[in-house]
Amino acid sequence: MEKNLLVEEIKDKTERMRRDAIEMGFSAGSEGAHFGPALSCMDMVATLFFGVMNYDPDNPEMPERDRFVLSKGHACLAYYAALIEAGYIPREMIPQFKGNNSILCGHPSKNVQYGIEVSSGSLGNGFPVACGMAKAAKFKGEAHQVYCIVGDGECNEGIIWEAALNAAKNKLDNLIVLVDINNFQLSGTTSEVMPINLDALWRAAGWEVLHIEDGNNVEEVLQILNEVKESDIEKPHVILTKTVKGKGISYMENNLKFHATSINEEQYRQAIADLDKAEAERKEQ
Repeated sequence: MEKNLLVEEIKDKTERMRRDAIEMGFSAGSEGAHFGPALSCMDMVATLFFGVMNYDPDNPEMPERDRFVLSKGHACLAYYAALIEAGYIPREMIPQFKGNNSILCGHPSKNVQYGIEVSSGSLGNGFPVACGMAKAAKFKGEAHQVYCIVGDGECNEGIIWEAALNAAKNKLDNLIVLVDINNFQLSGTTSEVMPINLDALWRAAGWEVLHIEDGNNVEEVLQILNEVKESDIEKPHVILTKTVKGKGISYMENNLKFHATSINEEQYRQAIADLDKAEAERKEQ
């Protein structure tokens, strides 16, 4: 597909995913949802699923499929929304988010038939699984890629760096990690909680480090992901991606209150109005 058409298609998907995420989170009622971290990485997840990755929802276990791991599992609204758009999860299941016996748990629970490759949510633990998947693919001579999204706050976890060092040692160039740098975590800003130099740490761990200045711009995300996919550098790749917490919903953007909370009817309507406005403005361009 011609690049400009693909970018517009990904934007269309992202808009629908944001709506689905709001619908899911609102349907959970007092259980609430992690709106902020899901909305910040929504554009990255959409670009991976609809511009980069190889998969088939009619054959969810095909060996050559690319693997996706959402290590920051609390952002599962973005993951589920992509799986709905991709055809893995029926749209009718949206109201079941966080419901009893639902596959749409508050953190991803492995269910390959529905496109969920790995259980995640305990911060730091999804990323080492992704490293193991990439290592296994190398051992077996398989050509698929492994993609993983990690949170910037999640990078406080020591297990991240143990796994990163092992991945570099094994030259896992089939592993591509995006760090969602939205500058917030549960208890405050990342600079307040644990100021770290992500660029220096990933380089010291032996990774190829790239940067995306606007991780909510699908064109920029797509360009970097395609470049990395074609890279011949024998190192694992990490893309440090700046995003906006709560992107797309006016009262959620850069607002720590909406890291994890419920929304009422008025807030739900305002969120839908924000999405309607953004969609109308894009179509006028």
